[in-house]
Amino acid sequence: MHRTGTTRRAFVAGATAVTGAAGLGALPTASARAAGRAAPGPAAPGSVAVLGGGVAGLTAAHELAERGFAVTVYERRALGGKARSMDVPGSARGGRRPLPAEHGFRFIPGIYHNLPDTMRRIPFPGNARGVFDNLVAPGEMMFARTGREDLRMPIPWPGHRPERLTLDEIRRALTALVETATGLPLHEGAYFVNRALVFLTSCDERRDEVWEHTPWWDFTRAARMSETYQRILAIGVTRNIVATKAEEASTRTVGTLGEAFVFNALGRGADGPPDRILNAPTNEAWIDPWEAHLRSLGVEFRIGWTLREVRYGDGRVTGAVVEDPGGARTTVTADHYVCALPVEHARRTWGAALRAADPQLVRCDRLQTDWMTGIQFYLTERPPMVHGHVNCIDSPWSLTAIAQAEHWRGRDFPADYGDGTAVDCLSVDISEWDKPGILYGKTAKQCTREQVAREVWAQLKAALNDTGRTVLKDGALHSWFLDPGVDGLGTPNPTNEDELLIHPVGTFHHRPSAATAIPNFFLAGDYVSVGIDLATMEGANAAARQAVNALLDRTGSDAARCAVKPLFRAPEIEALKRHDRTRYRLGLRNALDLG
Repeated sequence: MHRTGTTRRAFVAGATAVTGAAGLGALPTASARAAGRAAPGPAAPGSVAVLGGGVAGLTAAHELAERGFAVTVYERRALGGKARSMDVPGSARGGRRPLPAEHGFRFIPGIYHNLPDTMRRIPFPGNARGVFDNLVAPGEMMFARTGREDLRMPIPWPGHRPERLTLDEIRRALTALVETATGLPLHEGAYFVNRALVFLTSCDERRDEVWEHTPWWDFTRAARMSETYQRILAIGVTRNIVATKAEEASTRTVGTLGEAFVFNALGRGADGPPDRILNAPTNEAWIDPWEAHLRSLGVEFRIGWTLREVRYGDGRVTGAVVEDPGGARTTVTADHYVCALPVEHARRTWGAALRAADPQLVRCDRLQTDWMTGIQFYLTERPPMVHGHVNCIDSPWSLTAIAQAEHWRGRDFPADYGDGTAVDCLSVDISEWDKPGILYGKTAKQCTREQVAREVWAQLKAALNDTGRTVLKDGALHSWFLDPGVDGLGTPNPTNEDELLIHPVGTFHHRPSAATAIPNFFLAGDYVSVGIDLATMEGANAAARQAVNALLDRTGSDAARCAVKPLFRAPEIEALKRHDRTRYRLGLRNALDLG
């Protein structure tokens, strides 16, 4: 999902460093620039400094620029943030592009509505619906069990054509289904279905006040159940849906997203299939065209500029102290400021005076992040894998993966990337960094980068090569690439620049709104309180839309407000939720709750 495009952007950053003011002198304001280039007519609505160039920052810039604001985006590293793709240094040969790498693979499920709307508005050559038409839908997914047959499942949707299966694949699928059925006692399956129905029919108040404070592990009574129940229905569900730990994750978060995915699979309230990925490395298919489009709208970019402090005085934000690519600090000013950094970076820039002006900024200190990082393996043979995502649910490091080349239609991987010998990229997400592995007996954080790669490869083989078929061959491993945001592995103090917001119980109530008590300061990011309640690109996009709407409200603008579409609510269930609201107010359990 991430590629930097370093050459042109390094030039842009260098040019701005040369022309920018030195020390703490102020740069020309965006409004001054707008006045200098504007044609005669109505005055520009104002200038906005967007602090951060990830999905939230680019979305905010997009919406603001369409409404006539003069926008400058300040990004410390590369546009796209955690959603970008990046080049593997030194991997290109013979006029090919470098091998593509990423922080972790991206997928855009049909429960997303706001992000796809933005993608439809980003032009792409030959596409009637812009970047959106670069989305493709994998036809299946798999739960890979270690030492047992894997459970391979089609992902149907209107117009879907199931994958062609061999007799052996059919045998394996039936074996996995039988093993799952025999491994999961009938009463446990029935109990899980009951728990799902309890959540489905719970009113919003019960969800917010009870299930938000109940771990998914406890809600599903996983501690009392079989190992199969725990692995598939407790741990597997949380890893697939919210990329977090069942023992800690809020039932409100897991249940809300699980509900949305069920409706998506049933074709209800969906923007598209349950699983969609891009047909090329993320920057090629999305981020680079987005940057080009925003530049055409007049957005300016300062890449390589790091936010150090949001300054506050006289009831307003008075400027943003940024460090330019040369290390010099500068105060930039604008009429309005949208803070679009990840929460772990943003809150370090909020001083005491700013925090005192709005208590919700202080509550952001209670939000938690954890490690979830990607590693890519480049292969000289296409692995005979499932045509979609794989969840290695027995792997100690909670691995999920996808072989990407077959989905990059229009790309000839060996002809386009690397040295011509790598034919596929197996992209893997590592969700658990604090449990011992199977090769070295150490946690991922305790391993060196080389050991992490060897350990992940061993865990993948344990999950995929365990039932008589060799899916991954050591001789087919060309090379690997681990996200450079991870540093200091194998030392006492490893660090990760790109941590993931997680959702332990109770944290929903600490998430801020996009509008702050400071009249010219707004928040955009996946930690902001939005309907999806999950650290996702959709959440970042929705938060940016809410930030822009709040800015328009504050300025009294008559511009059209950004559409913010919530998750689908099935009308058939609303009557049951209203009934549960009455029971909740009377202190009673949900009518279906058997305890």
